[in-house]
Amino acid sequence: MTRERLYLYDTTLRDGQQTQGVSFSTPEKIQIAEALDRLGVDYIEGGWPGANPTDSAFFDAVPQTRATLTAFGMTKRAGRSAENDDVLAAVMNAGTQAVCIVGKTHDFHVTEALGITLEKNVENIARSVAHLVGQGREALFDAEHFFDGYCANPDYALECLRAAYEGGARWVVLCDTNGGTLPTEIGRIVGEVIAAGIPGDRLGIHTHDDTENAVAGSLAAVDAGARQVQGTLNGLGERCGNANLTTLIPTLMLKPPYAEAYEIGVSREGLKSLTAVSRQLDEILNRVPLRQAAYVGASAFAHKAGLHASAILKDPSTYEHIDPETVGNARIIPMSNQAGQSNLRRRLAEAGIEVAPGDARLARLLEVIKEREDQGYTYDSAQASFEILARKELGQMPAFFEVKRYKVTVERRKNKYDRMVSLSEAVVVVKVDGEKKLSVSESMDAEGCDRGPVNALARALAKDLGPYQDQIADMHLVDFKVRITQGGTEAVTRVIIDSQDSAGRRWSTVGVSPNIVDASFEALLDAINWKLVHEGAV
Repeated sequence: MTRERLYLYDTTLRDGQQTQGVSFSTPEKIQIAEALDRLGVDYIEGGWPGANPTDSAFFDAVPQTRATLTAFGMTKRAGRSAENDDVLAAVMNAGTQAVCIVGKTHDFHVTEALGITLEKNVENIARSVAHLVGQGREALFDAEHFFDGYCANPDYALECLRAAYEGGARWVVLCDTNGGTLPTEIGRIVGEVIAAGIPGDRLGIHTHDDTENAVAGSLAAVDAGARQVQGTLNGLGERCGNANLTTLIPTLMLKPPYAEAYEIGVSREGLKSLTAVSRQLDEILNRVPLRQAAYVGASAFAHKAGLHASAILKDPSTYEHIDPETVGNARIIPMSNQAGQSNLRRRLAEAGIEVAPGDARLARLLEVIKEREDQGYTYDSAQASFEILARKELGQMPAFFEVKRYKVTVERRKNKYDRMVSLSEAVVVVKVDGEKKLSVSESMDAEGCDRGPVNALARALAKDLGPYQDQIADMHLVDFKVRITQGGTEAVTRVIIDSQDSAGRRWSTVGVSPNIVDASFEALLDAINWKLVHEGAV
């Protein structure tokens, strides 16, 4: 059966930059564009040239892409011709093959926001699109506030669409700008637009997630006949975000009826890179990836309940709707106080620890895990600490070194510029191969700023471990999370540390104590021990 083509239009570089707290540099925009191109989207909207220096610089240094690079702008302003509108000229001067312009389709916005007549707005749309087409560009028209406008005045909203379509727009994109239209309404209205004479293969859909229905609304539009879908990576966007392409892409490729009826530009190999692309974007933004994100989240294929894990061992399809490897993700059987022996044996096997079914030590290890989680530990988010604990309980943990004592001081003093500054210093004494070693370290970075007592401890602990020093030389801390698990005078601090090495391995460890420094040191010890185990140290 011949499948119909759906086109993916990514707006991460423009809509994504409207996310609160997000600001791309030009090199970052180039990185993201290259990742999107490898993924296989059809259009990459680079931003609004002339609107800000970063967007303008991006189009000056634009990468070569297979995808159609698109510049974004607005229709010409009233009182000017399309040929003499400087805003429209800046978009044209970006030199992209395609140009997307936004225009009002809600009568209220035309009269109140623009302050012009309804007729003049239609004329602006028609002449702007015709100008783009006349210059040999592929024209797209974003019908802003279309669904609200259609509900208020359907005849006028359709008149605006016809002006763009008859002017030669390749795509007329229906925008749910305020994000309040529900999927059933989107489907109904798209069907009525097609019935009114705008072909579905010329219609796109652009939804926002203000009711958490952006993906569902996009799929409803496809069901009704729209053939272009717009969205952003990880659902970035203004307010609550835009339709999430990292959810839409695998849904369109893997789920019936879409997989049977449509094809998109993303290949199976491209789909396998989806999780990596999603996490690359979060890395660029210095954001922690959303664990519960569909398809690409770290918890998307995590099975915590013992009953679930037991079934997963027999057949993963019992609790998974797709194979996680299809989207470049991985199955996780975390350890927790809900774990059963099926979880435990599976997780031990993944760590290279083989224990026979029914081994009495399994019950003891489960009991220890549950006791420690009752004290505040968490092993579903600190798999490396689980492995260290398991090896100790099973008698398989080498004694690489012994910490005899440590001390941390934090001093507040004036520097030579008469400014108050902090200085943290740590002393650690370890015993390695029968020899005591004392290490001292401050926490100053290259700029002379104090990085805190935990940083000083980490430096001191890793400063001299004798024969093991080379094996931890490439290890560094990449994340540090603190959580108070109880309140009042009984407060307990949980610290989770993420570490990474030059091989790209990343592992998490946990420490718990009423004292944040003690908790941090415990997590640091586990991190170093895990590294030594996996380096094959003896």
